[in-house]
Amino acid sequence: MTLPKVDVPTYELTLPSEDKKVKFRPFLVKEEKVLFVAMESKDNTEMVNAVKEIIDACTFKTLNVDTLPLFDIEYIFLNIRAKSVGEVADFKVICPDDNKTYADVKVDLSKVEVQVDDDHSNKIVVDKNRNLGMVLRYPTLKNYTVGKDINTNDVDNVFSVLIDCVDHIFEGDKIYPAKDATPEEIKEFVDSMTQDSFTKIKHFFDTMPKLKQVIEVENPNTKVKSTVTLQGLQDFFG
Repeated sequence: MTLPKVDVPTYELTLPSEDKKVKFRPFLVKEEKVLFVAMESKDNTEMVNAVKEIIDACTFKTLNVDTLPLFDIEYIFLNIRAKSVGEVADFKVICPDDNKTYADVKVDLSKVEVQVDDDHSNKIVVDKNRNLGMVLRYPTLKNYTVGKDINTNDVDNVFSVLIDCVDHIFEGDKIYPAKDATPEEIKEFVDSMTQDSFTKIKHFFDTMPKLKQVIEVENPNTKVKSTVTLQGLQDFFG
């Protein structure tokens, strides 16, 4: 006996990184199970792999998920989730006025966008006189799959992510692609920078595009109203 197939609607979004239109569908029951198991495990690698699997399936395998900037991944997944389980989602957030009371808030996921700081730049000039510097690319899910995170005080971790994100080094008109150098050579170049140059690099990561939404929350005990910022994969799906 051949059973009828369920029709699944198709939607379209635009990638924040390159203004490219992508078709997608909601996730199915089998994919929701994958996500649920990963979230229950509390394991970062399992969660990342589940997100990759769902995005790959729901965008009809038209994207190379491994090479997409993290904010593209977040935006795609947010849209898939919104069309799958509803555009208005419930969250529990800690009230900033006492930093201990949780409040329930509703967020319209259809209004959440990737935001970019006005002074953000991926070009880092180390020496203006020599026009010496580097151009950085954005972190991908790969950085998080292997346990790397730029949002940490671990210096070795920060340097590891940075080395992965160097696209090329330049001096005057000369270009030195990172793919043609060893990680040790790039690390040596970074190690030779001044603290001022490294601050510029940290600024790149601090201001890079992020999935972000500012919401108002009222403490149910004190009745004090405050604003809370939801940001990134963990806040929206953790």
